[in-house]
Amino acid sequence: MRQLNTHLNRIIERLLILAMIAIVTVVCWQVFSRFILRAPSSYTEELARFILIWIGVLGASYAYRTKAHLGLDLFYQKMIPSLRYKCSFVIEICVLITALSILVYGGSQLMMLSFELKQTSAALEINMGYVYIVLPLSGVLIVINCIENLINYAQQKFTEEA
Repeated sequence: MRQLNTHLNRIIERLLILAMIAIVTVVCWQVFSRFILRAPSSYTEELARFILIWIGVLGASYAYRTKAHLGLDLFYQKMIPSLRYKCSFVIEICVLITALSILVYGGSQLMMLSFELKQTSAALEINMGYVYIVLPLSGVLIVINCIENLINYAQQKFTEEA
């Protein structure tokens, strides 16, 4: 499972790099066409917004994997190790439930509704379901990472008891 997870996260890392390159390119084109050519591009603002959504949501799953997400660990660091272990386990369970309910289930519902209603974006005229597909995708990635973390915590506890 660890190899699959590592491979998935490498793909996400590369996707995020490409998305950053794409958003910089799109925004530069937007500025160039608006101020130099005096003919602003009609689709760049919307495209930059959609790329930013993907960067933010996929970036959150990647940050969760690399433990680079924002966290306040003031109390956590002062806990005794056994309590810290239990707290980490409870946090992982909460993350799992949240990712499953909000990102996977809720994101899937939003995506399917957008496809059903044929909701399209104004400038690009693409189905908004393609924009929203990042929610369940990111949720699944967080769930996979969370399950790996829970397995690691269980193995760590088993090793300490032995």
